[in-house]
Amino acid sequence: MVGLTSPGRHPDGRDRPITMSEPGALRMRLNGLFREVAKFGAVGAIGVLVDLGVFNLVRHFSDLPVVRASIIATLVAIAFNYVGFRYFTYRDRDKSSRTKEMSLFLLFSLIGLVIQNGLLFAATYGFGWDGPLASNFFKFFGIGVATLFRFWSYRTWVFRALPAKEAVQAAESFLEQPPRQAARRQPDRV
Repeated sequence: MVGLTSPGRHPDGRDRPITMSEPGALRMRLNGLFREVAKFGAVGAIGVLVDLGVFNLVRHFSDLPVVRASIIATLVAIAFNYVGFRYFTYRDRDKSSRTKEMSLFLLFSLIGLVIQNGLLFAATYGFGWDGPLASNFFKFFGIGVATLFRFWSYRTWVFRALPAKEAVQAAESFLEQPPRQAARRQPDRV
């Protein structure tokens, strides 16, 4: 059975890696994904509040059209979200190429901006839904759709994972363990 290892005290009392079964490894990966989604969601929720707050302030205190106000708000939220994602959600990810990371973040954020504000544009100018309630609803709906794209693109391309510690530990423990099947096949000689 192939398994992953984790550091810690083995049940036999010695300090050596504990080998986990495949279901245990899957559970560990799912827990890691759940933590990542929770952190992404926390930063994103505050980013949504920033986005909607700036959007409504710009709409209230200026005569800018709804989509322009939304673009300004989205850009402010993008700047806020980068800081939150880099230093909270993905702080353990590869930091070797900040220029590339920021460029990709900006690229995928701008694609998200187009998705988000494209839906608002369609609702406002395509269907004529320009009231404050409709604008906020379609702004929020656009944020939701764009968030799905952003989560996938940020975790896949922008904040790349370092090599898995578990994979390295599994390889090390495999090399340390004597071959079990070869020992069983040899007859006992006295």
